[in-house]
Order: sequence, then C-alpha cells, then structure tokens
Amino acid sequence: MDFTLLGPFEARHEGRLVRLGSRRQERCLLAVLLLEAGRPVTTDRLADLVWNGVPPDGARVTLHTYVGRLRSALKPYGVTVDTRHDGYAVDVSEHTVDVREFLDLAGRAALAADPGEQVRCHDKALALWRGPLLAGTLDPTQRARLGGRLSELRLTALEQRAEAQLTMGLHERVLTDLTPLVGEHPGRERLVAAQMTALYRAGRQTEALELHRATRDHLVTELGIEPGPALTTLHERILNADPRLDRPPAPLYAVRVREEWLPWSTGGHPALEFCNTYAGWHHAPAVPGSDWLRTYRTLAVWAGHQALTDDDAVDRLLTRASAHPTEAAEALAEAKTFRTALYACLTDPADLRAFRTVAGFAEAAARAAVLDLADDGLAHWRLPPATGLRLPVLATARIAADLLADPRRLTLRACPSDDCGWLFLDTSGRRRWCSTATCGSSRS
Repeated sequence: MDFTLLGPFEARHEGRLVRLGSRRQERCLLAVLLLEAGRPVTTDRLADLVWNGVPPDGARVTLHTYVGRLRSALKPYGVTVDTRHDGYAVDVSEHTVDVREFLDLAGRAALAADPGEQVRCHDKALALWRGPLLAGTLDPTQRARLGGRLSELRLTALEQRAEAQLTMGLHERVLTDLTPLVGEHPGRERLVAAQMTALYRAGRQTEALELHRATRDHLVTELGIEPGPALTTLHERILNADPRLDRPPAPLYAVRVREEWLPWSTGGHPALEFCNTYAGWHHAPAVPGSDWLRTYRTLAVWAGHQALTDDDAVDRLLTRASAHPTEAAEALAEAKTFRTALYACLTDPADLRAFRTVAGFAEAAARAAVLDLADDGLAHWRLPPATGLRLPVLATARIAADLLADPRRLTLRACPSDDCGWLFLDTSGRRRWCSTATCGSSRS
C-alpha cells in the first residue's frame, strides 16, 4: 500500500483509494503509528495524541477497539498492527509512506556534493508535500505536537535547495520558490538571505534592502535581537554592490564567455566538446549540475566560442531566441537528443541506431549548407540564417560527420577518471588521461 501523510491522509492499493477509519480518531491513530513506523507507541502516548491531551474515560478500551478495526481493514493488504508491550506498532516494511521517502531524499540531498544533485533530491522530497501534515485529520495543536520536526525539516530543505540553486545561477527559480514563503517565516534568516541574494542578482537591489529592513524590524520587535552576522554581512555587500554577489561560483574546469559558463576545451574537436560536461559524461545523466547545456543561450554562445558560427550570427540567434522562447526550447531539446546519439555513436561504433540519428542531422545540415567565398580567397561551407535556431545543432552535426569520416576518429579516447570521463583525441597513441590537471595525477 501507499500511505500519504504530507497533506490529506490517504491510503492507496494499486492506485485505488482505500477507505480506512470511519472516525477521525481512527485515522489519527493510524497516522501516529505510520509516523513512527516500525517503532512501538505506548497506549498512554497514543491516547494523549489522539485526543489532544484530554483523553476520555475508557480511552484504552476505545483505542483497543480502533486498533481492532484497523487490523481488519489493513489485513487484506498485508499491513499489520502489532501489540508491543503496552502499545502498538505498524509494520509497513513492504509498503511506502511518503514521510519516509521525504526523510530519505532530504538525507541524500544533505550528503550530495554536487549542487545539481542536491536540487534534484530536494525537488523530489518537497514535491511529496501536498499541503499541511495530515490536513483534515489533525487540528493545528495536534499538528504542532506531531509534525514540528517534519515542518522544520521541510523549511531546512527549502533553504538548502535555494542555496544550491544560487550556486547554479538559478536565481529566478529561487524567487519563484521563496517569494510566497519569506513573508510566512520572517524570522528564518537563512531563507531571507537566499531571497535577498536572488533579488540582488535579478537587478532588484532596492527590494533586497527593503527585505532586510523588514526582517530586522521583525527580529528586533518580536525577539529583541539583531540579525546574525551572515545576514548583516550580506546587507553590507548589497549596499556596496560587491561584485562577488553578481554571479554564482564558477563550475570546475569552466570558462566564462558572454556571461555563460562553458567547459574547458580539452577534446581536440568541437564534436567532442559538445559531448563533454563539467564533470564528464560519466556523471551527466545522474548529476544535473554537471551539465553546461542548460539553456538555448548557452548553446548559441558555445557555437560561437567553438567557431561553428560568427559573432553576428550568435547575436541574431540570441535575439530570435528571446522573441520566440518556445522555438528556442524545441531547438535546445533537439540539441540534447543529438548529443546523446553523438556520444553513443562516438564511443560505440557498432551502435547503428545512434549512427543513423547522427547521420540524419548531418544530412539535414548538408542540405541547408551553402558554399561561400571568404575574404581569404578560400571557399567555406556555412549554414545560412534560414536554418533559424537549429543553426548550432546543425553546425555541430556537420562537423561531427567530418570527424566520423576522419581516420583521427579511431584515436578517440574517454578519460577513465571516475570524476571526469571527457572525450579526447589521442593522435600520439600515448595519452590515457584527458588534460585536466587532476586526472591521472594519483596514478602517475
């Protein structure tokens, strides 16, 4: 069965809702046992929680009756309520409880080193919350007694996710996530600091300073304390327009081009650079933060950086992408599809499906390309503006086809370092590792 407590209480079996407990107290009893799943809860504590500190006469007998009804209702689904000394425990080892999932994901996020992995875990954890804990089953006083720790963990997860998002440069998403919450929790300085940083990076310095003023007023008036050193330092940096606040920390092995972070060029060919990520392909599927290809703007800037198109063309692409966001999103999705196929084609020559996908893109590029005479007197193939926002991916496909037809393709290597995996050409036949300073250093 699947039990959901982070919101209205529900129990489902194979997707179908199962009615449990004809009385609110029965549902509350089961919810308490599920919150403590696997651990016994004494009868006295159950009575205190179910009746919110005022258990009626005969509460023990009534609880025993409720447990009997729950046992009968849960037995067909393999859920047992066991008697443990002076109390009860529910066994859901073969079932799911959203509270346990939340705690597991929050713990994984706290241990993750990569901010993208932190955000991914926190997103999944926070998405489990569909409203207040046990909405419709607990009253506010019961919720405060039972769910105080969970509510605190939820706020901590929101703060940690916001900080990871700021590290990744996602300040607009921080504003979307936190704006409704900061007013509800004016004393959460960590939450306020993340919101102030996001406002500043969005060009809303006045609002960031106003938020600090309102927070300080609340802390002084309600608690008689001044803001802590972290919030005070942030306030001073915003007042002084400290350039360290303008952007997140640089990713490892990255260069800044037109305000976009791009990975180092280490592969020896643009088609390989297109496949590589900050942390290498080994981690890209599992660690979103390692990937440089996040927006269409980054794709267009990368194409110019790799000389697959000129600066004027990049300017035109960025202008069109801004005016047609849906078209830009489609072009970015197409680029990611092409990159997956290209990586598979480059690393596994026997993968005919991947080869055909790459060939399809290359043929489209060939049909669109025109031959121009450059100022140096040499002819050059180029993709005209008529290709629209597909220009970067088609330009990459054309040059990838050249590599697949080049004998140098047989010198392709993938860096075996666990935290890398970059593709590179080894025309010397001697290199094993890529050119980052750390790769292979412990083995040399």
